[in-house]
Amino acid sequence: MSLWEYQARRGNPIPSQSLGPSGARCCCRASSVERSLQVVKMSGSDPERPQLLFVKVLASWGRLEAVTQQMGCHPQYLDSFLKMQHYLMHMDGPLPFDCRHYIAIMAAARHQCRYLVNLHVLQFLRAGGDPQWLRGLNFIPPKLRNLNEINKILAHRPWLITKEHIEKLLKISEWSWSLAELVHAVVLLAHCHALASFVFGCGCEQDEGPGGRGVLKPLSPGNQCFCEATTGNSCSQELLRINRKRSLDSCMELDSLRERMQRIHVEAEGREETRLLQQDQEEGERHEWRWVCRMGAQRGGAGGPSIGLPHLRLSPLADAGGAVTSAANLACYMQDPDFGYQDFARRDEDQTQVFRVQDYSWEDHGFSLVNRLYSDIGHLLDEKFRTVDGLQSSTMAKRQGCEPSVFKRGIWNYIHCMFGIRYDDYDYAEVNQLLERVLKVYIKTVTCYPEKTNSEMFDRFWKQFKHSEKVHVNLLILEARMQAELLYALQAITQYMVS
Repeated sequence: MSLWEYQARRGNPIPSQSLGPSGARCCCRASSVERSLQVVKMSGSDPERPQLLFVKVLASWGRLEAVTQQMGCHPQYLDSFLKMQHYLMHMDGPLPFDCRHYIAIMAAARHQCRYLVNLHVLQFLRAGGDPQWLRGLNFIPPKLRNLNEINKILAHRPWLITKEHIEKLLKISEWSWSLAELVHAVVLLAHCHALASFVFGCGCEQDEGPGGRGVLKPLSPGNQCFCEATTGNSCSQELLRINRKRSLDSCMELDSLRERMQRIHVEAEGREETRLLQQDQEEGERHEWRWVCRMGAQRGGAGGPSIGLPHLRLSPLADAGGAVTSAANLACYMQDPDFGYQDFARRDEDQTQVFRVQDYSWEDHGFSLVNRLYSDIGHLLDEKFRTVDGLQSSTMAKRQGCEPSVFKRGIWNYIHCMFGIRYDDYDYAEVNQLLERVLKVYIKTVTCYPEKTNSEMFDRFWKQFKHSEKVHVNLLILEARMQAELLYALQAITQYMVS
């Protein structure tokens, strides 16, 4: 049974099928990636490019979240990232929209990334998702729950995935996956795992909390379709004009932005203290009310008048006992929480074969497979990989005493090496020469144990380097990790298809 059919059987509305005021289908359901490309297409020479990209994010999400601000250091990359993410989450695809966001929640929870979990919980509910699913994996369809195993493996030890895992998901049953659905899910998982590394690596997760950048602050236009907000109708142009005015502060230098966020955080802490005092007062009043109710019930049982209790309406995320299950409780979204990264040991080649890029590469194998099973996503992924490789880093490389391409390849190959991926034409002795120890520790922590990263690590490594150069390193980590997971998953799918 497809997840679309499951939603229809339960009587849930499918947002993608709704019609706009003019009777035309929402452009989020366009059948070609060209519509997605037009959404954020801009001239590379446009001096206002970062500001315009920020406005588009404001129109879509109702907020300028921390990830966008950090990626704004490299507008060309942010452009390709937004195109790919919009197509993955909001455009035509095998998976229903609410299921896409729930899979993103499952992926982010593996690294305890509250920032991404909170973001996708809100989008899940906006897409018409069942609030009961947010109580944990025991409350979702078995088909989604079966995805937990490859989610766990891809997040921590992708070299362990085999064609048997793929076969188990695809075997004929009521809850079997199709190849197209599985490829869509795999890209979602890899995207969110890698994005969690970026979130922790750049300190976005540390900003989660009252008044921080991680707090969801929806604006009134936030529910508008992303595509409508970025096309030419007069209403949308007015929206962009308003959002452009509101986002002036967001277009400042990141250091100034951090200072402003810090002031907001201090003010929010003051408001939080006031709220807690009020909460204590209300708790005392509730205690007195429960005592009055209890006494009234006793009198009612003895023939006296009973005190009627008002009907209590449970929160959408409340369980049967009335306790609220919030996004902060991430354990409910994963199984086997102790499963984590382990060093890929070359001495275990009998059990785990080294992945040789000469035998299976993104360019020659992965790209064509993913593009065939999930139309056009391969082009967007490939553009993103090429964009991060083409980012200018001459200053960064010059300080290390090498060519930019050599330095970036050293970082990329070091990350792939940690996942057991080898390039026969590369001398790995160069890694120790190019990357100082502090940088290697940082890269390995953000790649393999992102949840253990703290804000001090971002500030400590490369103190003499610019903020944008540090963000560039984190973008390399994001893309190298995502490609590594995709290579292992797509190779397993290929092996299943040819077996």
